[in-house]
Amino acid sequence: METSKNTIDQNEINNFSSLANKWWDPDGPFKPLHNLNPTRIIYIKNILTEYYKIDSKEVKPLQGLRILDIGCGGGLLSEPMARLGGKVVGADPSEKNIAVAKTHLSQTNLKIDYINSSAEQLVEWGEKFDVILNMEVIEHVQNIEVFISSCNYLLNPGGIMFVATLNRTLKSYIFAIIGAEYILRWLPKGTHNWNNFVKPSELRNYCSQSGLIPQDFKGMSFSPMGNNWNITNNLEVNYIGHVTKKNL
Repeated sequence: METSKNTIDQNEINNFSSLANKWWDPDGPFKPLHNLNPTRIIYIKNILTEYYKIDSKEVKPLQGLRILDIGCGGGLLSEPMARLGGKVVGADPSEKNIAVAKTHLSQTNLKIDYINSSAEQLVEWGEKFDVILNMEVIEHVQNIEVFISSCNYLLNPGGIMFVATLNRTLKSYIFAIIGAEYILRWLPKGTHNWNNFVKPSELRNYCSQSGLIPQDFKGMSFSPMGNNWNITNNLEVNYIGHVTKKNL
């Protein structure tokens, strides 16, 4: 597995590093992720309990699973996964993000291994995981093909990876760029580059080419009336899905 190609986009890292101290502000620039988190957690938990044949009523159903939260940011998803019993490693190429994640972690009783690292570095260290959370990350990397290949290498045989990102459509440009960044001001201007959004068909191809097996993909839609997110069959803007790795 070649890991010499670097998937880190330094401009993206600088952008998120400048916002690092606001990760845990529910009304700050990461408010959309705070609102989205419950929906992501339910989706992940439901898929994992079914995939690994776990009783979903267990208090800590993810116990025994080694989980990588790649591009973990301030730990918004890492902490809930640890509460569900997962042995979580949160990795992020931004030192400031990791510092914020560690600071917030110190206020809890959770155990999470936060590492200032890229996927390629984890490959070089020989790390392996049962589950990878690749959430709202691929639209910020330089080389998606190499990034997905690195994630494939990091997965144990029979493992599963979750991917959430944005579709490259006219509707996503209107809603995720113009609407979210310029009109509603949910996100700082320049958070996203529409040209880096990934169509589901492209993502499936990247995964298949790396040896992963694409499974179900679903849309995620925001409901202004309920001020919450829902899983739908509409993949035009935000979508989430999972891919698996063959067992040996």
